[in-house]
Amino acid sequence: MIGSLINHLDSNTKNMNQKHTLFSLLILFVLLASCATQTAVPATAIPTTAPLPSDTPAPTDTLSPTATMVVVATLSPTDTPTSALLTVNELVPIARDFIDELNRGDFAAAFARFDETMKEALSEDKLKELWQQLILQVGEYQSELSVRTESKDIYSAVIITSQFSKTPLDVRVVFDLQGKIAGLFFTAVQAQVQPVAAPAYANPESFEELDVTVSTGPWALPGTLTLPKGDGPFPAVVMVHGSGPNDRDETIGPNKPFRDLAWGLASRGIAVLRYDKRTYTHAAEYTTETRDQITLQDETITDALQAVQLLRNMGEAKKAPIDPKRIYVLGHSLGALAAPRIGQQDPDLAGLILLAGPSRPLEDVVFDQYKYLFELQGSPASGQADMDAIAVKVARVKDPNLSTDTPSIDLPLGLSAAYWLYLRDYDAIATAQALTMPMLILQGGRDYHVLAEKDFTLWESSLAGKPNVNFNLYPDLNHLFITGVGKSTPEEYDNPRNVSQKVVEDIAAWFDNLAP
Repeated sequence: MIGSLINHLDSNTKNMNQKHTLFSLLILFVLLASCATQTAVPATAIPTTAPLPSDTPAPTDTLSPTATMVVVATLSPTDTPTSALLTVNELVPIARDFIDELNRGDFAAAFARFDETMKEALSEDKLKELWQQLILQVGEYQSELSVRTESKDIYSAVIITSQFSKTPLDVRVVFDLQGKIAGLFFTAVQAQVQPVAAPAYANPESFEELDVTVSTGPWALPGTLTLPKGDGPFPAVVMVHGSGPNDRDETIGPNKPFRDLAWGLASRGIAVLRYDKRTYTHAAEYTTETRDQITLQDETITDALQAVQLLRNMGEAKKAPIDPKRIYVLGHSLGALAAPRIGQQDPDLAGLILLAGPSRPLEDVVFDQYKYLFELQGSPASGQADMDAIAVKVARVKDPNLSTDTPSIDLPLGLSAAYWLYLRDYDAIATAQALTMPMLILQGGRDYHVLAEKDFTLWESSLAGKPNVNFNLYPDLNHLFITGVGKSTPEEYDNPRNVSQKVVEDIAAWFDNLAP
């Protein structure tokens, strides 16, 4: 989750193979991207999600290991060059020179190649800082492996696959018509990832799937409604993603936790609606201005409420065998953090399910993620600067004087001050305490994005004695509710596994206990 709300780019951004290095890398940079103004040249380098994450760990989700890219600057759809065109082939040597300047430490020369929007978004000092942090994570630049180009509208991109000492990366340099750099992205090298097989606990003969659209107008989102076969009416669940630009399956590497949950629950008589996230579907429509204004309400909550209303309407109109009075919300990671606010804004919901929901201030959760990965690597001296830097950014979030004038690059995960100020005014624990609807709170004991010993125990102690709340802790499950042993690591997200059957059965049993 909480990685980067906004680590993004295209549908490929969710399945990466080299998460072991990039995971902390994105955690480090936290992509300015899901809301990046990637109007013209979408990245094509990795199949996440989010991030990073991410949790999209970015982190791609620092809460959801879905992050896969570092976006150090964004495109501006309003910069319309007026000079003569440069061919894409003429841009290749310019991109090579730019990377060489970064590698030599000539940041003044590299900065001079930026267009005006880039210069405003990323100062020469910040460019230097980002490159140095990148090198700390992926090692020294070594050589060029290959080059390819893409063009769309007024932008062209040169993608140079580059070997760093620890891992290869695609360095995507985006140019305007004048040959000025309008965007810069570092992404994992694309690899073919075979999705995990359907879980054994799912019975495809017992349900069907329908294409639906959540909301209307400019923010319409494609989705899938998984319906049990039969007359119904069935209870139904809306699934709310972790941070990052997640697809409807919340795809992370080869894993598809939302698909597993949907098929498992539908096999047990529960309808499930899952949909592509706004920052996944509409990334190209975000501008620098809207990126700096986005909040949890915009990123997640509004669309979840629209999805709930879609199910109600379908049930009331008899367009699907859904009970309109038994609509629930299941949130994972960032989605679980948002769940109490969703319940507050729609008191007619039948209940909430929180999977790996942070209960503490998000900045503290993010810091603990950095700390875990730092210690996982043996607390190398080279990483102490990163820990010091995130501590400074966390302190800025907690500063009473934080304002929307604070640049997002100076804050954790590259999230805007508006995003952090919204979270400051939202107390998930207090909001949950005021709710009377049934709640089921689930947590994996091996989760290092959201900590059982801090977040889950705070949920338990704060909601103790409330008859409408149930808790389950699974000692051997990670952030995706997948079984494992020992300390959880970023690498395990590369292993194709299904969500634990025990989790599916416990959720279904909770529904049975609530049945009228």
